[in-house]
Amino acid sequence: MMAFIVIISAMIRTQISITEEQAERLRILATARNVSQASLMRQALEVLLAEDDLSERVRRARRPVGVYQSGHSRTAVHHDEALDDAFSA
Repeated sequence: MMAFIVIISAMIRTQISITEEQAERLRILATARNVSQASLMRQALEVLLAEDDLSERVRRARRPVGVYQSGHSRTAVHHDEALDDAFSA
């Protein structure tokens, strides 16, 4: 006996306005890839959202940079020595 798991993701219908040139290029690309125009739009949206998510993670990671003061003027250059000093104490 075989078991199947079916995952159904609900789609939300939306409407966008694009230029005639964008519509033609989308149609040509969809035909060339043998996929629907809607599928290409969803793929492009996923790429955009992933890039935005990465940008936000980078922004959050950089937030503490420069906030803390070590008391040394060249810690960035001599970080190995600073870590050795900190952990050997």
